[in-house]
Amino acid sequence: MNLQTHIPIQQESQNPIDYTSKLLLIGSCFSENIGGKLDHYKFQAVQNPLGILFHPTAIENFICNTINEKTYTEEDVFFYNERWHCFDAHSVVSSPNKEVLLKQLNHAIVSTNKQLHQSSHLIITLGTSWVYRHIETDTIVANCHKVPQKKFLKEVLSIDEITQSLEAIIALVNSVNNEVNILFTISPIRHLKDGFIENQQSKAHLIAAIHQVLNRGNASYFPSYELMMDELRDYRFYAEDMLHPNQTAINYIWENFTNSWISEEAQITMQEVATIQRGLAHRPFNEDSEQHQQFLKTLQEKMETLQKAVPSIVFE
Repeated sequence: MNLQTHIPIQQESQNPIDYTSKLLLIGSCFSENIGGKLDHYKFQAVQNPLGILFHPTAIENFICNTINEKTYTEEDVFFYNERWHCFDAHSVVSSPNKEVLLKQLNHAIVSTNKQLHQSSHLIITLGTSWVYRHIETDTIVANCHKVPQKKFLKEVLSIDEITQSLEAIIALVNSVNNEVNILFTISPIRHLKDGFIENQQSKAHLIAAIHQVLNRGNASYFPSYELMMDELRDYRFYAEDMLHPNQTAINYIWENFTNSWISEEAQITMQEVATIQRGLAHRPFNEDSEQHQQFLKTLQEKMETLQKAVPSIVFE
């Protein structure tokens, strides 16, 4: 008896991810879950240089600014609640010091420009279709930074608007790197602050728009959202807030991503990395014991052997 429906996920055979791949992840906070896994297994991955970006317009704006090598100046930042902010970036980049913020913003532009030119895979996770338009400047912001809502107009991007944004992203990226594989996915995190019905509308717009641009410029789709909504349709797979996937769900989606997008050879290396990571996390009862010293020696030998085989892997 089969008590669960399974989403058929095709294995990527032409351009799988391996330890020579250079990855750039941009988008919703779920991209940080996947990015955290890639970091744990020591892949060459960079994630969200400007912090979490929730919607397609913010991602398009960031990629456009990156490719055009925008230089942020004090005209692009503002002071609020004792911190300097930028409407193009997440509050994780904000700082009490204006110069520090500008330095971080411009460093993100330079480093991401370099990464875009070199990347083999660009993973874009879309979180919502709902956006906030700053009334004073008539621009859609990436983050409101808790500025009073009366300063913004809230609106939902239409399917056509999202499609145009995604097409622009693909064209921009291909203008500097036409070999990159662009992988779209939709965050399974529910944005219930927008409302239950509004969240479903938002996700539906994202799904419809993404499927209109697939197979353009090496664009593909991974069903993170569908895995959560269908295969894991149970609240035991959610965190306490009932909105975010819990660690079990993240691990399940990651397992599917691994089987779909990561090469078999790389998966073998991942097992070796995992063994070393567990060893590094081990806390002995007696650090000075002969047994523990032998354990450290064996662990160091494993690290050196793996690093010789895969020079890109670095253990801290």
